[in-house]
Amino acid sequence: MPWSNDGRMKSGAICPTGLQVRVRARGACPAAQNSQRMHNRALHDTLAAFVEEAAWQLAEEVAAGAEVPFELMEQGRASAPLYCYRPLTDRFIAEHLGMLERLPSYPAARKGLETLPNLGAYLIARGRRAPAGDRRAQGDAALEAFITALWGDATDFVYDRERFDQVYNELEEAVYDGCSLSVVLAPVEGLVIDGEEVALGDGLALVRGSTLLNTPTDLHGDDYATIAVLHLESAPGESPALEQAGRRLRRLQTALRLWDDAEPSLAPVAWARTDGGPWMSVPLATGLRRMTGDCLLAPEEEDPLRAFCALIARRTPRAGELAWALRRFELGCERSSPWEAISDWLLSARALLGDDERMCDRLAAICAAPEDRDALARRLRDTVALERAAVTGRLDTGLEDHVEELGSNLRAILRDVLCGHLDPALRTLADGILASDEQPAEPTAF
Repeated sequence: MPWSNDGRMKSGAICPTGLQVRVRARGACPAAQNSQRMHNRALHDTLAAFVEEAAWQLAEEVAAGAEVPFELMEQGRASAPLYCYRPLTDRFIAEHLGMLERLPSYPAARKGLETLPNLGAYLIARGRRAPAGDRRAQGDAALEAFITALWGDATDFVYDRERFDQVYNELEEAVYDGCSLSVVLAPVEGLVIDGEEVALGDGLALVRGSTLLNTPTDLHGDDYATIAVLHLESAPGESPALEQAGRRLRRLQTALRLWDDAEPSLAPVAWARTDGGPWMSVPLATGLRRMTGDCLLAPEEEDPLRAFCALIARRTPRAGELAWALRRFELGCERSSPWEAISDWLLSARALLGDDERMCDRLAAICAAPEDRDALARRLRDTVALERAAVTGRLDTGLEDHVEELGSNLRAILRDVLCGHLDPALRTLADGILASDEQPAEPTAF
């Protein structure tokens, strides 16, 4: 079922396991080889990085003379008992926790565990007390329980991939018991990423299509296609996680349209699945993207885009003049030509800056340098006049650049307001700039 324009999914439930991603190997745990039933790939990789560091650190301690304590155990018949020594690895790890907490990978591993939905169940399954109401303490306890289970009765500390995956699967079985786990794939048109994946946080990432496995056949064919991959989860009793998907994807699309003049947008159809079920197509309530070129995201732009998307998701208004103007701007991005977009963009500008005459002067005051304001204001007035020509069909094909310039200026204003660089009271701001321009310059004293 389609999502509505406000980002809510009208009906249906869908999602993830079974989706794999090929990425460059990192150490001994390349994400490309993650289990098909894995729910939380980011946590898997974070814990693997910590375990590698912890193994090296503990092995160094043993090589330097630290001893793993042993317990004498009796086995066999009472008449002919046999004795063996069991290493008390859990005690050794507990004695070296302070050292492990200082490892660079420790905070991320603990934080990843803190966010799990049912961490107490894992601690109880490991025979540990779950600290009540203290997520950080639970994360510390769970991390200690995890590495204790990993090395068990071992006397040497090495990273064993097979053993790690077994213990990690046990962790997921405990914490995700009863949870609905979903994934949504939405092609992004007009955006090409230079790397293989750009993680945006909270289960959302931009991924190069050629690195994805087990995807619907409709996503095959373009090795450089960019796919928005959204992982979601919902605990028992909560509303289905996919109800959040439409809103998350709409916020991403808004951020991408404000990011670049190429106006990257989501494709008309997304794909989703739940708990490894069949893929379902999900029509998105969005218009068509004009062919205005592509935006290439270079590696050095990944962090700025990540921060920008997080800021837009947090600060996009839900109501009021700014929200209405932003929606009009986006509707203009969805039109098939600049002539169809002109009315949407003029409505957006009028909502932000007032009637046509004052709107042109105010927009020029905000967007242009003092020496360029009069020229921009004249072009904007010409653009206003073009709206009537567009309505009557008497189009001058040489003036599309005027409409595109209006869209670019609106994009800049909306972006700067949402990022906090411009005061939302744009009319007052622009009038102040214009008033200062009209004041005569102070005479120069000689």
